[in-house]
Amino acid sequence: MIDIRDITPGESYACHFRVETMLDTLGRPAPNLSDVPLAGVKLYESFGFLKQRDVEQELVIVVDSKSNKEFVVGFSDLWDIDTVEVEEP
Repeated sequence: MIDIRDITPGESYACHFRVETMLDTLGRPAPNLSDVPLAGVKLYESFGFLKQRDVEQELVIVVDSKSNKEFVVGFSDLWDIDTVEVEEP
């Protein structure tokens, strides 16, 4: 796997990540369009695409592949970083 500090700007990457965020009782990030009650702030783990990286603050913006929401994630909460090929539908 690739270290987050070694990625090449302009290339496409994806990774697994974890972040604390508001979830509904089904474990999905809120807000969403469901009528399921909120469960509170909990740890959310998923897979997403790297959008932007800030090396000085050690933060990245990750677009979650499940919810399409953007999360700000610290370098220490990323793993399995690898290159991806983006195909248009």
